[in-house]
Amino acid sequence: MFEVAIGLGVLISLFFLETFGAAAGGIVVAGYVAMYLHQPMTILATLSISVVVFITVKILGNFMFIYGRRRMVITVLLGFIIGWLARYYGIFANFSGDYSVNVIGFIIPGLIANAMEKQGVIKTLSIMVVAAVTVRILLVLIFNGEIIR
Repeated sequence: MFEVAIGLGVLISLFFLETFGAAAGGIVVAGYVAMYLHQPMTILATLSISVVVFITVKILGNFMFIYGRRRMVITVLLGFIIGWLARYYGIFANFSGDYSVNVIGFIIPGLIANAMEKQGVIKTLSIMVVAAVTVRILLVLIFNGEIIR
């Protein structure tokens, strides 16, 4: 089911990019987020790391030239490092809930932060949410309402 979610996420992201001119965070982000829609705290943890990376890159931009591939590499690398630190030190482990709160993927926060840098925070988050919900609805239809966890 996870593979189907990623594939649908790629298709929906490409459709939204071509139709609305806005990316859903990254080509694979919608599929990953769709698989975690039943864990809102995990999504919030991932988005919080994305915002930290976004702000860090904005600050670094005052001291160095960050554009194009360099920006992509820096945002993905920072997202990876901060996500790893969050996992290693259990930063989100104390959140209340019936599931363990973690960060989605290893490069997802960096991809989201890169899209925020390119097209703005509101636009990125809006398209990402719509794309993820669309993927989740399609998954429910494809798998006849089977519980996705």
